Amino acid sequence: MPQPSASARSASPAVAREAVAADPDGRPARAGGDTPATAERAPEHRTPTSRAAEAAMPPTATPPTGAADAPGTPDAPDASGASDPEPQPGPRPQPAPRPEPQPHAESEPHPGPHLHRRPGAAEAAGADDGEPDRLGTPDRLGTPGRSGGDDGEIDGVDEALALVSGARQGTHRSAARPDSAGAERGRHRAHPWPAARSVAAGAGRSRAPRTVRLPLAEALGTVLAEPLTALCDLPSFDTSAMDGWAVAGPGPWRIASEGSILAGHGGAAPLPDGTALRIATGARVPLETTAVIRSEHARAAEGTRLLHAERPVTPGQDIRPRGQECRTGDRLLPTGTAVTPAVLGLAAAAGYDTLLAVVRPRAEVLVLGDELLTSGLPHEGLIRDALGPMIGPWLHALGADVVATRRIGDDADALYRAVTASDADLVVTTGGTAAGPVDHVHPVLRRAGAELLVDQVAVRPGHPMLLARLPDGRHLVGLPGNPLAAVSGLLTLAGPVLRTLSGREPERPCRLPVRDTVQGHPHDTRLVPFAYDRGRPAPLHYNGPAMLRGVAVADGLVVIPPGGAEPGDDVEVIDLPWAGRASVEGGCFT
Repeated sequence: MPQPSASARSASPAVAREAVAADPDGRPARAGGDTPATAERAPEHRTPTSRAAEAAMPPTATPPTGAADAPGTPDAPDASGASDPEPQPGPRPQPAPRPEPQPHAESEPHPGPHLHRRPGAAEAAGADDGEPDRLGTPDRLGTPGRSGGDDGEIDGVDEALALVSGARQGTHRSAARPDSAGAERGRHRAHPWPAARSVAAGAGRSRAPRTVRLPLAEALGTVLAEPLTALCDLPSFDTSAMDGWAVAGPGPWRIASEGSILAGHGGAAPLPDGTALRIATGARVPLETTAVIRSEHARAAEGTRLLHAERPVTPGQDIRPRGQECRTGDRLLPTGTAVTPAVLGLAAAAGYDTLLAVVRPRAEVLVLGDELLTSGLPHEGLIRDALGPMIGPWLHALGADVVATRRIGDDADALYRAVTASDADLVVTTGGTAAGPVDHVHPVLRRAGAELLVDQVAVRPGHPMLLARLPDGRHLVGLPGNPLAAVSGLLTLAGPVLRTLSGREPERPCRLPVRDTVQGHPHDTRLVPFAYDRGRPAPLHYNGPAMLRGVAVADGLVVIPPGGAEPGDDVEVIDLPWAGRASVEGGCFT
């Protein structure tokens, strides 16, 4: 049967439109109806729900529309319209007994427009050993535990089956299938999501950051390569905190005839006891000054040249003493601090003209896939490249200088040349990380002598992401081709690598109570776009692996552990680089 190209990899919503369509509310509906096998099994996999009830469902996952594949069920048609051969005529199999619903089964998640799956390496070779994959379905997606298409979900089939299975039967695999051991072993080859993030952060430390000394005007957005230590006392002398009167001794005070003390002028003579002298904010306070009285809190008596305080006077009031903020040699900021406008101001105040900064790591993006268009509307099997315009700016927001975004297509030799000739610290590929006929990333890495540090992550979406170290110490992150799966890969692997390559410490996890119920995968972590609602992450609709509509309005991704989360559960959140926790009421401050 015809094989697809290396990706539906960068096609944002364009996932097998003949097989799946979504209505304006995000509820998918299959065009042309179910296949006979799925139609007859549908009652086993879906609780009847009215459209009104579906619309009222919380935004925990994309709603299901048809039956998910089950053992022995033929695959849905692929993007080209081809389908697997029909089963040979014979006695009609009896449906398995329907299990009793578990709690929350009535609100099971709907898998959304990713129920289409493409053939994997086993099919491409004409092989189908019938070994069940880790969800109990015949492994048509490659070796057990490995994706045979771009994404571990194959447009979400794997995820959909797992979610339905988890909602209906709990999160445990059936032990009744003797041939499931290989699939279970394959599943455990994937790195747990927290471990993958840790490996990525450690990988960035393997190369010493490059440093450069920059004038303050050019240092914004960099990272300090050394601690910021005070070069002087702040303030350097006693200064007035307010416009008003410098007074010595108890009042009332005789108003001096010398005029006023202004900021930037040399020190005045010591102030005699019983004397008041006008002073400006920031001006150096004369020796022997008891306090500064604000102009609005003092009254000059006409004709007597005496100053009276209208409020009690405390010694030292409204005087900023020398060294109040820091003393010479105090450590103001640690190595790895991001240089913000406030940091530039502090550095200048502390006596700096230049800063030693970490050079931003260089990144190069290689977009794979022959089916991608760079302009116009999709047509004749060609689809718009959603990742090319997105990945470079996202890497820049994560701290990289993006030197190029290049379109390679499905050419293994061209990919090898691009990877080995790049001088970027981090090479990022899109698509081609699985085991399909034109998925060239793994073979190219083997040919280049690279070391695989992470090969698959137990996360949905984005299961087939990878991280490799090239022989010269540079790194490569292979992103899945589905857009939201690629975002998952950016935040899971590319972000931690770039953070440590740029000299920053790993980001401290932030946990917040989730607003809504979120369905979990039985075995894997889920990353779901969310928006803050009164300080709590609220999961968003349109969270399928091929969708960008949810993440386009998101503040971040919420990390849902296997099994899911209930309202009020504390879950980890990953803010998007441009969202910023500190700007959100109730968010985490970093």
